[in-house]
This record gives sequence, C-alpha cells and structure tokens, in this order.
Amino acid sequence: MSLDFEKPILKLEEKLTQIKELASKSGKNLDEEALSIEKKINDLKKDIFSKLTRWQKVQLSRHPNRPYFLDYIYKMTDEFIEIHGDRFSKDDKAMVGGFAKVDGKAVMFIGHQKGRNTKERQFRNFGMANPEGYRKALRLMKMAEKFNKPIVCLIDTPGAYPGIEAEERGQAEAIARNIKEMTTLKVPVICIIIGEGASGGALGIGVGDKIFMMEFTWYSVISPESCSSILWRSWDYKEKAADALKLTSKDLLKQKIIDGIIKEPLGGAHNDPNKAAKMLKKKIVEELVALEKISPEKRINERINKFSSMGVTND
Repeated sequence: MSLDFEKPILKLEEKLTQIKELASKSGKNLDEEALSIEKKINDLKKDIFSKLTRWQKVQLSRHPNRPYFLDYIYKMTDEFIEIHGDRFSKDDKAMVGGFAKVDGKAVMFIGHQKGRNTKERQFRNFGMANPEGYRKALRLMKMAEKFNKPIVCLIDTPGAYPGIEAEERGQAEAIARNIKEMTTLKVPVICIIIGEGASGGALGIGVGDKIFMMEFTWYSVISPESCSSILWRSWDYKEKAADALKLTSKDLLKQKIIDGIIKEPLGGAHNDPNKAAKMLKKKIVEELVALEKISPEKRINERINKFSSMGVTND
C-alpha cells in the first residue's frame, strides 16, 4: 500500500523492477538504465519528502508498513522478555513491556503495540491502552527502578481507549498517576514518539529526562480529524487542523516540547525498517550513556523543571 504522494515513486520503482527482470531473462546488460532510474527515484524521494505538509507527515506516521514497537525491539535488542499483567485485573495487549539487552546492557522497554491486519488490530485494540495498560506500564517502571535499570518508552497511539468501561475503571486516574510517578523515577527515562503521539494516551508513558520524536511522527493533544470535527463539525478540515495544531517533530522542537529529532531513512521508516532501527538504537545508546553520568537527584530536578516550564511565557 502506498500513500497518494508516494505513487510517483512507486511507478518508477515498478519500472526499475521490470528492467531488472528483463535483464535477467534476456541476458542483456541494462545496468546503465537501472542506475539512471535509481537516481531518479532518489532525487524524487528527496524532493517529495522535503516538501511534505503537516497532514502528509501524519499520514506517514500511520503508514501500514511502518515499524511498530515490537518490530523495533526485535531489531534493536537481544533477549527480550515480555512481562504481562498489571497485578490488578488483566493484561492489556495494547501496552507491551519487558527487559531486553541493548549492546549487552539491560533496559526496560515499554510501548504501545498496533496490529497489521484486522485480527491483530482487534487483539491490540488499535494501540489504544486501557487503564490496565497504564498500570502495567507503571508496574514495569517501578520494577526497573528497583533493579536500577534505565527505561525507554516508545510511543505510538491514536489515544487512550475512550470507551465508557475504560473510564469506569479509572482511565484518567491511571494516566495521571503515571505522569506523577514518572517525574520522580530515580533511573534514566527516555521517551520517543515512533508513530502517533496522541493526547493522554501518549502522556501516560511520556514523561522522561529526554523526549524525542522520529522525523515523520506527530505529537499533540488531539488528532487533526478530531480537532476538525470539533471546530468545523466535519473531518473535511483535517489538513487545516493539522497546520493549526503544529504537531510535527520540527514544530515541537521549535516549541521546546521535545529535545531532538531522530532522522528516518529516505522515504520514511517503512522504506527501510532495518536502517530506521539502527538510527533509533544509536540515539538510545548515546542518550543512556549521557544520562547515567548524572546523579538521580539532579535528573529528577531537571525532569520536573523541564515539564514545569512548558507553556510558561514572560509576557
């Protein structure tokens, strides 16, 4: 599946495939033609992806082939051991977590998990966690703190599950408690938006020493569609809403909400998941090394000051 703005690239890639197949069948040397098309593909990608609108970046963050939490875990780490359950009611499949080794170092990874097909999406509840998911996440964070292991949260959710049963079981309280508890965790905490970062669903595992966004992701209090439906009573203004929300990685870096942007392979993470995982791993390793040199007390104070200063103006 390709997005509308990716179709010109797809046509050239199909042409390249045809030339390679023709060369293989006929035995002709078509290397020059193939190299010419490959150059055109790279040039076209650079041109298209340098001019993406905010709404197009939102679309990229939802690309069906984009790597999800477990894709990154299995590409970046070794010996991942998933830990289940919140010890209150059940195991939320939309929130996944456990210990894994990154270059031989034990790290607690926690994140939202979406599904690829209808069955998986239902199983993972479309990446929308219930209160049990946030309580499981907090249990894992406290476990990491007990064993003095750093925490990395990979955020990718269209929001916390909005059903009435989730509210009845304390959705708001679970998210609020996580936000409070995460501010004072004694171990290093890194939060990275790898896809969608929507509202309290993202904030429930989004308080850390460092906050990063991958290049083609979004982070906002509300999705463009929901914003459009509230302000204009229609989803038809979602592109206008995306511009008004200023929800891209560049926007959030400019507003000092995040600490940095993790570049993606040319054409987006879905174009080269292995390379995307390497880029993500590199940033995680670098930041963990830097954070572990800082005392827990200083990290906590800086974390609290970081979030307390957001939205403050001197006008």
